[in-house]
Amino acid sequence: MLHSLKRTHTPTPTFREPTPADGPEIWELIQACKPLDENSMYCNLIQCDHFRDTCVVAELDGRIVGWISAYRLPDDAEALFVWQVAVSKDARGMGLDGRMLQALVRRGVCKDITRMQTTITRDNEASWAMFRSFANRQGGELEAEAHFTRDTHFQGQQATEHMVTIKMPERLKAAA
Repeated sequence: MLHSLKRTHTPTPTFREPTPADGPEIWELIQACKPLDENSMYCNLIQCDHFRDTCVVAELDGRIVGWISAYRLPDDAEALFVWQVAVSKDARGMGLDGRMLQALVRRGVCKDITRMQTTITRDNEASWAMFRSFANRQGGELEAEAHFTRDTHFQGQQATEHMVTIKMPERLKAAA
């Protein structure tokens, strides 16, 4: 008697640059990913248009399930600033956040990047874990210091944002 093997389908996400037509769906994804800051839909359209080469969309079965907005710092071409990372609840547990970061730093536009930066509040454990894990996988060094402080920059209304810097190893730059 032959037994059939039941295979489970593990969907494979695709990663690409966004287009302005993606703006509304990205905006909806961010709205669903609390506690991310909710920017205007127009802001997301501008990101998809003006900064598409340093932003990432992850798609699964034709739906946008992941988003990274990032840009090269205007006064420091070797630094890539990651503004937001959003992953749909339907795609969590797949390591999508780290895979999107990896896809981003491998793009030609990032070949000269020596540092990745982002800001994170102390209580955002998920973001700390993601960036620490990314740094470890890359063999990079992670440093952090207070950057935008509660009292000076947020009028006491929001927690201090810590500037997180990941120094990218030479081997990663060579692979890009």
